[in-house]
Amino acid sequence: MAREAVLSNPPRSAFELARFLPFRLTVLSNRLTRRVARFYGQRYKLSAPEWRTIAVLGQHGAMSANSVITQTTMDKVRVSRAVAKLLKSGYITRDADPEDRRRAILALTATGADLYRLIVPLVQDVEAEILATLSAEDRSGLERALARIEAYLDKTNVEASAEDDD
Repeated sequence: MAREAVLSNPPRSAFELARFLPFRLTVLSNRLTRRVARFYGQRYKLSAPEWRTIAVLGQHGAMSANSVITQTTMDKVRVSRAVAKLLKSGYITRDADPEDRRRAILALTATGADLYRLIVPLVQDVEAEILATLSAEDRSGLERALARIEAYLDKTNVEASAEDDD
């Protein structure tokens, strides 16, 4: 029934997947991630989810795996796999939360913190190289556009959550 409704409502204009904003941003994000990952992946044998987990813990300090999921928007399975590998590699610790023994708190080890400090300048250099392809005006416009989209999504997600509670 829903399929019939979709087919009976043709698009308002010709649909070009390659120009569809969510698709373009996903493809661009994947390409940027692969570009940056070449620097930490080859040198330090980290996957993108592992680096994101280290980066969030390095930036914000110790937190639960659920907080890592929230900060990175990675799914639970990806975070779980990243955490398992990082624990095995000695880059993070997982200890019971003293306030809630059912919850585990992740934190960087000294080795993990050192790795974070080594990788950050590398990824910042890649970011600077990519952004150098834009004029100062383009960079400023990109920053404004991204901030507006993020603010819109934050606003609409809050509204959706409030509706879900009813």
